[in-house]
Amino acid sequence: MTSLRRKDVLLIAGPIIVSNLSTPLLGLADTAVIGNLGDPALLGAIAIGGMIFSFVYWGFGFLRMGTTGLVAQAAGAGDQAEIVAALYRAALLAVGIGIAIVICQYPISAAAFRLIDGSAAVESAAATYFTIRIWAAPVSLLNLVFLGYLLGHQRATTILVLQLLLNGTNIILDILFVAILDWGVAGVAWATVSAECLAAAVGILLVRRHRLASYPVLQLTWQRVLDIPAMKRTLSVNRDIMIRTLCLIFAFAWFTNEGAGAGDVMLAANAILMQFVSFSAFFLDGYALAAESLTGNAVGARDRNLLQRTLRYISELGFTTAVGLTLAFVLAGPMMIDLLTTATDVRAASRDYLLWAVAAPIVALWCYLLDGIFIGATCTREMRNAMIISLLGFLSAWYVFSGWLGNHGLWLSLHCYFLVRALTLLAYLPRVLDLTESEPTARA
Repeated sequence: MTSLRRKDVLLIAGPIIVSNLSTPLLGLADTAVIGNLGDPALLGAIAIGGMIFSFVYWGFGFLRMGTTGLVAQAAGAGDQAEIVAALYRAALLAVGIGIAIVICQYPISAAAFRLIDGSAAVESAAATYFTIRIWAAPVSLLNLVFLGYLLGHQRATTILVLQLLLNGTNIILDILFVAILDWGVAGVAWATVSAECLAAAVGILLVRRHRLASYPVLQLTWQRVLDIPAMKRTLSVNRDIMIRTLCLIFAFAWFTNEGAGAGDVMLAANAILMQFVSFSAFFLDGYALAAESLTGNAVGARDRNLLQRTLRYISELGFTTAVGLTLAFVLAGPMMIDLLTTATDVRAASRDYLLWAVAAPIVALWCYLLDGIFIGATCTREMRNAMIISLLGFLSAWYVFSGWLGNHGLWLSLHCYFLVRALTLLAYLPRVLDLTESEPTARA
């Protein structure tokens, strides 16, 4: 892969960007079918239920990221047995965690609803949604492993097909269960459970087909899968990524909570502008995920040239895309705000702080890309440490700026967070480069 071209990066990033953009359509479908029932409490229930599962599954996102790095490195090293063993280890971990979540559903729901201040009607409907959707936890986490395995092999088009199947089926079942069968909130939950199960079944078939086509004569023993040092490495990688992710969740939760403290108008304005940040992340994450796979290959093959080309091309393509997004927000930002809210005071507040959302793609790009590099290299301890330092930097900036700059200070703190994340990872980057200097140690 030393002949890596920009086109190769785009062939990985492009389908991932499209699959990312399909996710908001599912949220719109959930909102639309429930919104047409005319009960605001049901909309609130979907929002709360979705938030709970977003936090749970985001927290276990290491199952996707860790699998990508480990599989890509094994592929770069030509270690076929380790590729499949890494898949099986991650799958066992995902199913085990998923079963534990189902078993512990009552304390999880009790803790979640204790933290949420909703009306009795909202919480009752959200509880219905939770008690149905929780049963999909094992297959939902297994789907993350399949995505990690496919990305580790740069099968971006297959990932796109799988994500479109998942989200498309969910949308169709939303319409069937809610709009036609009138199952209400339960219908939305059953649509998600059914779609996740279908995606897992198809994922098993796709991964199995790829495994048989790529490694037809491979003989893998359970002794290799359950190899103690390899298991320890898998758990260590996933532990560090989980700590890193929890810090990330905390930072954005803090941002949201501080916006809420400034009143309903400011909370709404910040929520709208965060949609700009999330929208840009859908695009820029495509390059970050491409970096994961390519970096893993480079580290596994001890190919410094491939790693350097990866750094160069994701930076060039990512920066070009970030500039395009920033220009789009400058030109269309006010119109997008008007489409997202009809409240005059919220529109005015959003325009006052639009500059921060405009700057976000260029400022945040670098921490996204470096995250991808470090995930691919499985330098997760460095990622963990960098994220802890960045969180402390974010809170320090908030303490300094929010008192005299108000909401502008809060947004400035968030941008400081992006920059500190990038700078701390950049300081650790030589460690990733060093991994391409040593001789490969792959087992035959």
